[in-house]
Amino acid sequence: MSDRSDLAAHHTTEHILNAIMQRDFGTGRSVEAHFGVKKSKCDYVMGHALTAQDMLKIEAAVNGEILADHPVTTFEISREEADAHYNMGKVPDSATSIRIVRIGDLDVIPCVGQHVEHTAQIGRFVIRGADMKDENTVRIRFALESSEGAV
Repeated sequence: MSDRSDLAAHHTTEHILNAIMQRDFGTGRSVEAHFGVKKSKCDYVMGHALTAQDMLKIEAAVNGEILADHPVTTFEISREEADAHYNMGKVPDSATSIRIVRIGDLDVIPCVGQHVEHTAQIGRFVIRGADMKDENTVRIRFALESSEGAV
């Protein structure tokens, strides 16, 4: 994989991880994220550390969604329509046409990042660690592995 497609896989994984964290742990979307070619990290406000059992549950859920091979599609809508349906906190006020990314029925959100075309292109999600960044924020560090090794 090229560095660009590696980053697209990591970024798409953030969408999946966000959906799992919201659904299973009641967090909001990641408050901070960094994507690297070899590993990435996402921070979530949740007020407590993740247990080893939590991390296994997250890995299983994310990998289940990856294997579901969801299509990843984009479409454009007006600013007015986006304001009515989505959290626009990270979108510049000057944007008039908003790009929406849909990952199957799992995640739909304004986003300008690069993504894979379908989730099976991602590879296997592996949590490399999780710790408390501060008293309220947990940081999850993850990597992606293909059949050939780390993506």
